[in-house]
Amino acid sequence: MAPRANGRGVQAEDTKICVVMVGLPARGKSFIAQKAQRYLQWLSIDAKTFNVGNYRRHDAPQPSADFFDTGNAEGERRRRAAAEAAIADMLEWFKQGGTIGILDATNSTKERRKWVSDVCAREGVEVLFVESKCDDEDLIMANIRDVKATSPDYKGQDPEQAALDFRNRIKNYEKVYKTIDGDGDESEYTYLKILNVGSQVIINRIKDYLQSRVVYYLMNLHIRPRSIWLSRHGESMYNLDGRIGGDADLSPRGQQYAQKLPELVRQSVGSDRPLTVWTSTLKRTIQTARFLPENYNQLQWKALDELDAGLCDGMTYQEIKNQYPEDFIARDEDKYNYRYRGGESYRDVVIRLEPIIMELERSEDILIVTHQAILRCIYAYFMKKDQAQSPWMNVPLHCLIKLTPKAYGTEEERWQADIPAVSTWRAKGSTAKHEDPVPSA
Repeated sequence: MAPRANGRGVQAEDTKICVVMVGLPARGKSFIAQKAQRYLQWLSIDAKTFNVGNYRRHDAPQPSADFFDTGNAEGERRRRAAAEAAIADMLEWFKQGGTIGILDATNSTKERRKWVSDVCAREGVEVLFVESKCDDEDLIMANIRDVKATSPDYKGQDPEQAALDFRNRIKNYEKVYKTIDGDGDESEYTYLKILNVGSQVIINRIKDYLQSRVVYYLMNLHIRPRSIWLSRHGESMYNLDGRIGGDADLSPRGQQYAQKLPELVRQSVGSDRPLTVWTSTLKRTIQTARFLPENYNQLQWKALDELDAGLCDGMTYQEIKNQYPEDFIARDEDKYNYRYRGGESYRDVVIRLEPIIMELERSEDILIVTHQAILRCIYAYFMKKDQAQSPWMNVPLHCLIKLTPKAYGTEEERWQADIPAVSTWRAKGSTAKHEDPVPSA
């Protein structure tokens, strides 16, 4: 079969970039930082987030708003020490081969930004400032609710007290916050300003391919609260035979799932608002979506078609093992990079899914009905799953998954239809047959 991908990402050989977040609290900085890291890692670019708040919590785990007052000398000393520790760790990580480090902090003064820029410049690290500015009170309040519910700073505290304290923290930062000065002494900086969740963006002095890649992604990223719904197609006739690929029709039980899906969606969405439905161009996904309400706009994407199994299309795993025993073993050894002869690897799928991810990030209220390998890749993107493990994840038939991105991770909920289906999961190093997943899968 065809040779595997070489495992290298898209990064330039010696490029090292520090993405420096800038902005007041509750402006989505941590959300943006986490999403950027997941996106870059998903593309095999070595990226890591260094959250200054996490360093500060070692010394001040749950400080009150007074800790962030500019007149609190001890608080200022501890916060500066946390920033120094974060940057020191990031620079050491760069020396070990890291490519894009994300410094997640307010960096709200010109003095702090100049210090970060100077430290990185001495180490040959490019700096890209990313400032999130927002005066949309509804969005700010939504972010405050998210932070008070998920931030380690307020774990176990009364929600109303946490919200009040967090507002006071914001007021302390507002006393010293200065936006990046594009017309003054910061005009030479490389930066991206995101205004009111992407309603306007300002770009200044972007230098190279990797910086452009980060900027393009962030321009498409909106930080409004939303969810994404994912479902495999219903059980197909190929599923019953244990065959991969193909363009089979749904089985009778798959048809039952298609009829059940609108009810699951209503339960999950919790309202009658319409979703936009994305399917692949293959019959089993289109048939699965056909009973959804008429006011759901449905779009078919070739990019959502199942992983191309090439010459193995339509075969069972046992047939593949019998005809291509060396390749069967090779795929088990490195399933992410292994490419079927005349077909694709999981790495290839990720590359063709990148436009889907971009469109998904700038859209709202999307339900995707697609295939096992495709859902594994999309799920891995949102849930920050390791590439080597993602092709082995269990994504069962007849299940609706709701993913809700948050500042400190992605929440997941599942609705399982009470309709039996065969298992299409196979363990690494196991027999050539589909089997019931182990509990940890």
